[in-house]
Amino acid sequence: MPVRNSTAVWNGNLKDGAGTMTVGKDWFTGNFTRASRFEEGEGTNPEELLGAAHAGCYSMYLAAILSNSGFIPKQIRTTAQVALGDGPTITSITLHTEAEVPGVDAATFQQHVDRAKKECPVSKALSGGPEIKAEARLV
Repeated sequence: MPVRNSTAVWNGNLKDGAGTMTVGKDWFTGNFTRASRFEEGEGTNPEELLGAAHAGCYSMYLAAILSNSGFIPKQIRTTAQVALGDGPTITSITLHTEAEVPGVDAATFQQHVDRAKKECPVSKALSGGPEIKAEARLV
């Protein structure tokens, strides 16, 4: 399997400094500051990028296990809410999913949701850390 790379550069002290985070081979570069992380300042932050990675991984994994069971999704849309508490510590990640999956019943869908939440590679990487929750509905 390939090794993936991302880069972060921080300039200055915590209070007045600023940085950039670059995903992959310059696919996305986002500015970040203390204010964008701990307040509502402009820019991104590590938690948002972690949430995007988790939402993407989970959605792909859910699509794979649904497809392997004969349920081909038309669309899976996931938003990850990453909660940052005191410490600072990531205290929870909630994956909110809406999926259009023809032919699947709610109980079977929920079984696949629970499996994807536990088994996607990002969830596995975060095991032992923040609580990971998944809320999903068929549309």
